[in-house]
Amino acid sequence: MNTADLTKTLAEILLSRNWTVSLAESCTGGLVCATLTELSGSSEWFERGYITYSNEAKTECLGVPAEVIEDHGAVSEAVAKAMAEGARINSGSNVAISITGVAGPAGGTSEKPVGTVWFGWATANQTQTKTMRFDGDRQKVREQATEFALTELIALLRS
Repeated sequence: MNTADLTKTLAEILLSRNWTVSLAESCTGGLVCATLTELSGSSEWFERGYITYSNEAKTECLGVPAEVIEDHGAVSEAVAKAMAEGARINSGSNVAISITGVAGPAGGTSEKPVGTVWFGWATANQTQTKTMRFDGDRQKVREQATEFALTELIALLRS
């Protein structure tokens, strides 16, 4: 499925439940929000997006504890989890997605190479996280992260 089809599918699921979604994006810089709001009528189910690129923004906007970032790094499961939960709680939405990673071409390490992206999906009852490693240039990593985030949210909501 392309991102337009994913967005339409997600919209149908959210509308059928009368739910809203929020985003907490770091390495994708708002690409998921832009993708979702391409669909006319998205204001019925898209609540808001936080582009929390800096560590300070993650703490101030989403409530990610600074010590979690210090202990685990911004690109980590703990931070992705806290970002998703913070976005859901702060926005009042039913579900939230978080994305934090190394899009490149710089910034990678042997532990977290370029293309490493952590995701979080939070509902009132659960938070799931996953990490992926994408290939390609900066734009390709961001595009793959966007598609993966939406695909996994649809799967979570269907389960």
